[in-house]
Amino acid sequence: MAARIITIANQKGGVGKTTTAINLATALAAIGEQVLIVDLDPQGNASTGLGIDRSERAVSSYDLLVGEADIARAAIPTAVPGLSIIASTMDLLGVELEIAAAPDRALRLRKALEAAGGADRFGYVLIDCPPSLNLLTLNAMAAADSVLVPLQCEFFALEGLSQLLSTVERVRSAINPHLTIQGIVMTMYDGRNNLANQVVEDVRAHMGEKVYQTIIPRNVRISEAPSYGKPALLYDLKCAGSQAYLQLASEVIRRERQLKAA
Repeated sequence: MAARIITIANQKGGVGKTTTAINLATALAAIGEQVLIVDLDPQGNASTGLGIDRSERAVSSYDLLVGEADIARAAIPTAVPGLSIIASTMDLLGVELEIAAAPDRALRLRKALEAAGGADRFGYVLIDCPPSLNLLTLNAMAAADSVLVPLQCEFFALEGLSQLLSTVERVRSAINPHLTIQGIVMTMYDGRNNLANQVVEDVRAHMGEKVYQTIIPRNVRISEAPSYGKPALLYDLKCAGSQAYLQLASEVIRRERQLKAA
C-alpha cells in the first residue's frame, strides 16, 4: 500500500514547523505506523532534533534530489522505533542552482519517492520544508498528497496563510492536481494571551474545519527537547506539548481515514 505523503510547510520561520514534523512523526510511530521524515531544510534541524550527528549524514536529501541515492540508501533509523529520517546537509543550499535548468526540477522528490516503490514500506512520509516558498518547498508539494500548515498564534498569521494557500493552489493547477490541505495546526498557544485567543478564533472563522481541534501550547519542554537530540515525546511524555502532539496524531489519522473513505 502506498505511503501517505504529508508536506509540513509555512514560508514563515519560527512557527513550530520542524517541531511539528518531529513530534507528529514520533506520535505516529508510537501508535504502530512506519514513518519516514524527509528533511528538506538546509538548516537540518529535524535531523539534529532526532539525534542524527553530522558525521552520520554521508547520504542525505541532497543526494536524493540530484539522483545519486535512493530511499533505501538514504533513510537512517532513529532512536524512535518505526521512525526513519533522510537527513539534511548544507549541500541543499546549492541544489536549486544545480537542478534549475532541468525540465523535471520540481518533480525530483516525487520521482525519488516513487522509484522502485521506495516509500512503500512506510505508512507515512512527512516532509519538513525550509521557511520559504522555493524550489525545495515546490518539490515537497509536488510529491505530497496533502499539506499540513503549522500556524503560530500571532497577529500576522492569516496574512502568511493566504500566501501559502495561493502557492498550494498554483501547485495543484500546474503540477499536482491531487494536492489538498490536510489541516492547519495552531502552535505556540498561550491561553493567558487575549491576542492568541483572537487569532485562533479568526483562523477558525476563515478556515472552518480545516483547522485542527488540537492546539499546540507554548511549552518549555518542547523547546528543550531538540538540544538533547530527542523528540519531546521521548524527552518528557507527560508534558502538555507531548500530550498535544499525541492528540494531533490521532486527528491526522482520523482525517486520513475520512479522505480514503470519501
